Amino acid sequence: MKTPNSERVHIAIFGNCNSGKSSLINAITGEQTAIVSDIAGTTTDLVKRAVELPNIGAALLIDTPGLDDNTALGTLRTEQSRKALMQTDIAVVLLPVEDGFLAQIRTLEIPVIQVTPKADIATEIYENSIAVSATTGQGIDSLITAIAAKVESQSRLITEGVCNAGDTVVLVMPQDNSAPKGRLIKPQVEVIRELLDRGCTAICCQPERLAHTLNSLTTPPEVIITDSSAFAVVKPLVPQGVRLTSFSILFAAYKGDIELFRAGAKHLLSLPPTAKILIAEACSHTPQNEDIGRVKLPRLLRKRLGEGIKIDTVSGVDFPADLTPYDIVIHCGACMFTRRYVLSRVAQAKAQHIPMTNYGVAIAALLGIDTDN
Repeated sequence: MKTPNSERVHIAIFGNCNSGKSSLINAITGEQTAIVSDIAGTTTDLVKRAVELPNIGAALLIDTPGLDDNTALGTLRTEQSRKALMQTDIAVVLLPVEDGFLAQIRTLEIPVIQVTPKADIATEIYENSIAVSATTGQGIDSLITAIAAKVESQSRLITEGVCNAGDTVVLVMPQDNSAPKGRLIKPQVEVIRELLDRGCTAICCQPERLAHTLNSLTTPPEVIITDSSAFAVVKPLVPQGVRLTSFSILFAAYKGDIELFRAGAKHLLSLPPTAKILIAEACSHTPQNEDIGRVKLPRLLRKRLGEGIKIDTVSGVDFPADLTPYDIVIHCGACMFTRRYVLSRVAQAKAQHIPMTNYGVAIAALLGIDTDN
């Protein structure tokens, strides 16, 4: 099965016009992935290429417009480069670039690898950089090795801290009208695969079969993972000493800032009956009768806070630049986004002093379920 882009390492190549960005991508991939030209401004938008790299695995290489593009569309093009930072896991920067751009990368805490391009003809090799040549192949292996090291330092598990190798884990997965016909949703697939990779025993059931499933086991499972929408049904059935969490909460920690989301959930419980709430979904889809973001979560919010609250919903890449009209943002598990993209939204909310939480954490709080452990 093809690795989705949200689970690929996003490696963006930044630099000035004609610095060799596209040539470098072609050298890394070993094929004509990006258009190369001596004409400034050839790369007019983000060009993405899904690849498999040695010791890195599934990656997405992103070719960006030149940072110093002074053509008629230059401002729009360079803005595309800066927007690419929101989805960048590793930034490969071809020197020289303006100090302000490097400062922006550091502010966003994006791992950066500095490169001296066209090393075969360069008159200067920049300090603390890898000298590469797309023409001769010089430094390409060293660059890939450096990227792999950065990736390894950021590696994470979805179930990290929740279960251990060899554990028995029960997954409660409602297959109602909101579930896609004939397949599991992405978070369920990814969690099951990771549990298998970790040597765990994964047992799947629907909420109405949970009691039977637990009774059929000779010993209780170490963990139960449920869809957040089934918390109310699942919670009373959880045996003493068994940990309970949800797919959305797992992804809140995997893709975002779990402590900030927990603090946001506590703030949510104290909102006034006139609160204005933004619900943000990562994927665009046709709402179903029991859609969690459009139906179930709003129903719980109104039950807790009152019918007078106002709820706006956005999906996909639509996300307001100005969050100040809202009392809180409730984000989905973001299985369709990269961690970097989610964290950019978290940073935006923090900068505007707007509390933020996550579907699973919010639902647990609204139902009185402790998510601190």
